[in-house]
Amino acid sequence: MQRTLSQQLPARIGTTVRIAGWVHRRRLLKSVAFLIVRDATGLAQVVVTDPAVRAELEKLTEETVVEVTATATANDTAPAGVELTDPTVRPLGPPAVPPPFDLYRPALTASLPTQLDNAPTALRHPTRSAALRISAAAVAGFRAALDAQDFVEVHTPKVVSSSTESGANVFALDWFGRPAYLAQSPQFYKQLMVGVFERVYEVGPVFRAEPHDTVRHLAQYTSLDAELGFVTDHRDVMRVLRDTVAGMLDTVSGRAGSALATLGVTPPQVPAEIPAVHFTEALTIAGAPADEPDLAPAHERALGEWALREHLSDFLFVTGYPMAKRPFYTHPDPARPAYSNGFDLLFRGLELVTGGQRLHRHADYLAALAARGEPVEPYVGYLDAFRHGMPPHGGFAIGLERFVARLVGAANIREVTAFPRDLHRLTP
Repeated sequence: MQRTLSQQLPARIGTTVRIAGWVHRRRLLKSVAFLIVRDATGLAQVVVTDPAVRAELEKLTEETVVEVTATATANDTAPAGVELTDPTVRPLGPPAVPPPFDLYRPALTASLPTQLDNAPTALRHPTRSAALRISAAAVAGFRAALDAQDFVEVHTPKVVSSSTESGANVFALDWFGRPAYLAQSPQFYKQLMVGVFERVYEVGPVFRAEPHDTVRHLAQYTSLDAELGFVTDHRDVMRVLRDTVAGMLDTVSGRAGSALATLGVTPPQVPAEIPAVHFTEALTIAGAPADEPDLAPAHERALGEWALREHLSDFLFVTGYPMAKRPFYTHPDPARPAYSNGFDLLFRGLELVTGGQRLHRHADYLAALAARGEPVEPYVGYLDAFRHGMPPHGGFAIGLERFVARLVGAANIREVTAFPRDLHRLTP
């Protein structure tokens, strides 16, 4: 008999079905026992009245993997309106050692460090797995939105010979006796691939050896990168980003609706045109000094509140960051060279995306490196492409875990990361 998933049970009422999953919870009452079985799609309630089956049920522990053959019976009080009656229960393995917390409770009561220490079982909790389902749907939406705009997916090296962003911390490693580094970004490679496909994107891990110990930073995270050629300026990139984020949210709604419901989340609407303010205006709105070189988290929160209040938008573009705070490959604003054709996208008062227009002339790169006192040699392989003709181009990078954490209202980015890597954590 073919296995039936819990979400398929409503269509099988009145028939004999075979389900399989984990013992989510047992309720042993005087005259009846209930077995709740969890599979990847939800919960199924099994009603046990036979004394022999009950005796076997009493031997099972939570998280033991079982198979149940029974009759699907309508019951409005059961999950999805179906319960399984007259069951045969067969363990598919030895009794499980119960995890150090109750997975059947509506919320995990264990501390976050305890959950992370026991991630393989903590992630089985419906609220933790729901966040990961939303993450998977967001990636699918990212790909679909860019495929629809004629982007080509690429895959770039994650071990490189030099750092991507001058001055940033990198993880060094030994590469057959030569020094190498884990890639901080696919930035250089996605720019080079604009010279091949014009429009490219990548989904992959990036590594930042910055000793941040905050609720919003990880040392390894998933970056959703895009780069497009033949742009007029950064505003073309912003338009593509707007449509991409909207596509991601649409796909999350369509593919992860049950996960959103589990977490009580309603995705926000993306405005047809996301409001934008120049960095200098953003400082005024946030109440920051006019000579502030960057936005602090408190400034971002204030800007998020302003965007919601003034524009009814959960999203806000901040454009024109000072060139001094942007990487050397950033294109300056021709009208105000001290400021960049770069931007951040804030989502509910948190930086979600960094992007902008890049330099595309070889001579401009040499001048930019010289102005910062940077040597040319580490970048020769990258810079060489610009000698052979590159169009005006730009791109952006979305932090996947930040996107999901902000969407579901997680207090800590680690709540939506399966196996986080940070300043302190390298296992499990």
